[in-house]
Amino acid sequence: MAQPSPTAADIQGLFDRIAPVYDSLNERLSFGLHRVWKRMAVRWCGAAPGHTALDVCCGSGDLAIMLARQVGESGTVYGVDFSAELLGVAEGRWAKISPGGRSPSLSSEASRQISPTAAIHWVQGDALALPMGDNSIDAATMGYGLRNLTNIPQGLAELRRVLKPGASAAILDFHRPQGALAEQFQRWYLDALVVPTAQGMGLTDEYAYIGPSVDRFPTGPEQVALAHQVGFERAVHYPIAAGLMGVLVVSRQ
Repeated sequence: MAQPSPTAADIQGLFDRIAPVYDSLNERLSFGLHRVWKRMAVRWCGAAPGHTALDVCCGSGDLAIMLARQVGESGTVYGVDFSAELLGVAEGRWAKISPGGRSPSLSSEASRQISPTAAIHWVQGDALALPMGDNSIDAATMGYGLRNLTNIPQGLAELRRVLKPGASAAILDFHRPQGALAEQFQRWYLDALVVPTAQGMGLTDEYAYIGPSVDRFPTGPEQVALAHQVGFERAVHYPIAAGLMGVLVVSRQ
């Protein structure tokens, strides 16, 4: 029997609980490659100096911080997440590395890579009712958030609402691979790597949701169709990481 879809409260509570180990788990489960995939999303969203950028479901802040480096000191970034605990992690990370609060332990090379950067505003909010005005965002990202929304079309519609005409968003998430071999590999990855790693950190129940959430997640072509249905004039889905991940790039005209 298929597991019931989690409620919004379930998802919020789950991410509050995993917040203390979220970064270390991402690092271990992706072998560090999540940074490469996130940089691809930042590039594909079209963020540029001076832009106002948005990272939806910002988690511990990786994509928002990358966006801040991309839009520079003349730009602004908003990081929005449902989880207060994850936002606390993101704010703590940013306080240590931002130009105004840079840790004295950082090397001069690291300091040069970080500065200058935009201001980041961390906002607790719902991806299904974004706390931004219409046509206010120049570029947006979402990393591993779309799959967790209780209403994916509404989440896409909200992104379209806040994007300015001509703006794009890049949405990174797991991808339901096509073909028996790719599906078997992804299932092995989830069952043999993700679950045992989570078990070792006392998070068996919290990470057991990933497999069912991937099974429920629309395929790349289905995501493209949903994006068109909510009004995006352009939508392309790019499988990456041997088809295990994907980036949906959507644009307004």
